[in-house]
Amino acid sequence: MGKVVMYSSVSVDGFIADEKDQPGPLFDWLTSGDVPLDESGYVKVSQTSYDYTRPYWDQIGVTIAGRHVFDLTDGWDGKPPSGIDHVVVVTHRPAPEGWDPEAPFHFVDGVEAAVAKAQELAGDRIVEVAAGDVGGQALAAGLVDEVRMDVVPVVFGSGKRFFGSVQAQHLLADPDVVLQSNRVLHLSYQVRR
Repeated sequence: MGKVVMYSSVSVDGFIADEKDQPGPLFDWLTSGDVPLDESGYVKVSQTSYDYTRPYWDQIGVTIAGRHVFDLTDGWDGKPPSGIDHVVVVTHRPAPEGWDPEAPFHFVDGVEAAVAKAQELAGDRIVEVAAGDVGGQALAAGLVDEVRMDVVPVVFGSGKRFFGSVQAQHLLADPDVVLQSNRVLHLSYQVRR
C-alpha cells in the first residue's frame, strides 16, 4: 500500500485560501519559472521546484478531496487534475445529477472510507489528501503518513486553514525536506505515531 500524504500550497500564516475560497498568490510559484512542470505549457517552475515536485506528482495514484473543492472546480470537468488516475470525493451527498458514471471519480461518506477506497485504487502509489477540512480529518483519524506543504511568502490573516478544524495536537517529525525555491519554500514532515 502506498503512503497517504496531506498536501497543499499554504500561506505563511497557515491558510490555503482566503475567506472567499480564493487562493490569491498561493499558486504564483507554479507560473514563476521557466521549466514546464506538465504538458500544458502554462505551469512553469524553477528547476529546484521541478526537481522536487515532478517526481512526487509522478507517484500520485489517487487524490482525495472534499465535496466543497469538487463543487468549486466543477468536478474538474470529469477529468482528474494533473494526470492523476482517480479522485475520491468525501461527501454526504450523491454524485451531481447527470454526472458521468464512467468518470474516474468515487463519492464516499467519510474520510476512513475515502482513504480505504483510495488505497485500493492506488495500489503502491501515493494517496494524496487535499489539505483543509478533509485533510485535517484524515490527520486526526491517524490516516496520514506525511505532511507536505509549499509555503508561499504571503500572509492572509484569515481564511481556510491548512489543517481544517483540527483541535488536538499532532506531532510531526523534524522536516525531512526543507527546500527554498522561487517564491516558495517546500517542506515535508513525516507524521509521528
